[in-house]
Amino acid sequence: MRKHTIVVCDHIHDDGLNILANTEDINYVFAADIDKTTLLDVIKDADVAITRSSTDVDEKFLNAATNLKAIIRAGVGYDNVNIDGCSKRGIIAMNVPTANTIAAVELTMAHMLSCMRKFPYAHNQLKQDRIWKREDWYGNELYGKKLGVIGFGNIGHRVALRAKSFEMDVVTYDPYIPSTKATDLGISYTTNFEDILDCDIITIHTPKNKETIDMIGEEEIAKMKDGVVLINCARGGLYNEDALYNNLKSGKIKMAGIDVFIKEPATDHPLLDLPNVTVTAHLGANTRESQKKIAVQAAQNAIESARGISYPNALNLPIDESKIPSFVKPYIELTQKMAFLIAQSDKTEIRSINIAAEGEIGEYLDSLQTFATVGALAVNNGDEINYVNANFIATEKNIDITTSSFSSHSGYQNKVSVKLTTSHGVSTISGTVFNEDVQRIVEINGFNLDIEPQGKMVIMRNKDVPGVIGEVGKTLSNNNINISDFRLARGKDNKALAVILVDENINSNILNELENIEAATSVSYAEI
Repeated sequence: MRKHTIVVCDHIHDDGLNILANTEDINYVFAADIDKTTLLDVIKDADVAITRSSTDVDEKFLNAATNLKAIIRAGVGYDNVNIDGCSKRGIIAMNVPTANTIAAVELTMAHMLSCMRKFPYAHNQLKQDRIWKREDWYGNELYGKKLGVIGFGNIGHRVALRAKSFEMDVVTYDPYIPSTKATDLGISYTTNFEDILDCDIITIHTPKNKETIDMIGEEEIAKMKDGVVLINCARGGLYNEDALYNNLKSGKIKMAGIDVFIKEPATDHPLLDLPNVTVTAHLGANTRESQKKIAVQAAQNAIESARGISYPNALNLPIDESKIPSFVKPYIELTQKMAFLIAQSDKTEIRSINIAAEGEIGEYLDSLQTFATVGALAVNNGDEINYVNANFIATEKNIDITTSSFSSHSGYQNKVSVKLTTSHGVSTISGTVFNEDVQRIVEINGFNLDIEPQGKMVIMRNKDVPGVIGEVGKTLSNNNINISDFRLARGKDNKALAVILVDENINSNILNELENIEAATSVSYAEI
């Protein structure tokens, strides 16, 4: 019997270690207590490695791990793992994303209660200062308060349910779920973000991605109630930290409960100097129960990947590129990009995804479908989506996925189309590859174009009337936005579609200005 070597690089719960130690075909090596230089000698024999945040999976690590087939990050975050480096070497990188759900939920509630009753400060006054001054600590009740929950996934919906048990009025904002997922639980659902900003307490539970970074900044805080309470036990950077500091200092924000920071450890962060902040050192997963679950899942996943059975929660490309023709990979990459692009143009609940292929590329529909699903769902789910769990999550969200293939009939030797049906309507996008590796988008919503799938794009539908290009150019110029390319396609019934490539990010205010152009019928922004 061939034994697979699994090296545990950092400390995990004993229950996970026991699984490894008691599995017959596993050679288990515990290396958590050795220095990281010596680890490089140990890791060379590993088939699979289990790490946490203490071990950097960098170029030195990967160069030393010459036999490595998979790496398990025992936890949610993987900032310390060089994903691109793993992919280049054919190493599958995985994480353990759901084991800490309850721990994160309960810490959120702890921060919420601490902010309302100022518990840490009252505790310190008596415990440390030995001062008995009850009159200093008049707090507020959760009962009857309106709680806004941003993001209604595994953690967000559990926070909402626990808040309901405190008899709070709970409303959630998550444009990527069916409203019934909330309303069936007695939770109010809104598609108007202003409803969240009007709440007494706001807690955020979204993935960290381009769309959600600085989701709450100066503009959003200005619209909130005076004395609002903000909670973040999700990811650092979802609230703009400068805006958070300024408005806590001014009193606009009454209290904030913070577990996560952009840069950690945050031992000298300005927020620590404020008297109206409760803070913890990224303790969302720090319960004995969650650590046990993380260790057990990491051990089980390591064994499965060592045996080549499966790669749960894979974060990079789990296909053997040596077994597919060279022309296929650019189409796979293009399909994911197109799905990601079209999903950004309609950020509402996805109901179905259809992938159609013309020509020889149709033989690889399964791979195209997986990558399209990853691209479409990544807009909302960020790093929670990977090539292994994408179809499962789509099924969980009741998203219908279909595929179809045809002989070449559009003039292209090979062509891939993605059709996305959302609660707002249907969007389509098509692309092809020229000269083996030149990826191009050739059609969006029935309009013929020729666009490289890369960069910052404004996608605008408009009436085909004089002056539109000038109005767009003037609006962008007034906002110091430089246009790098302008593609215009004319259709039937005096309709047109423009794709404007720009050098700078487009914010919501600029989008509103573009939407107010008289000829404009819809405007969206996307980035690849």
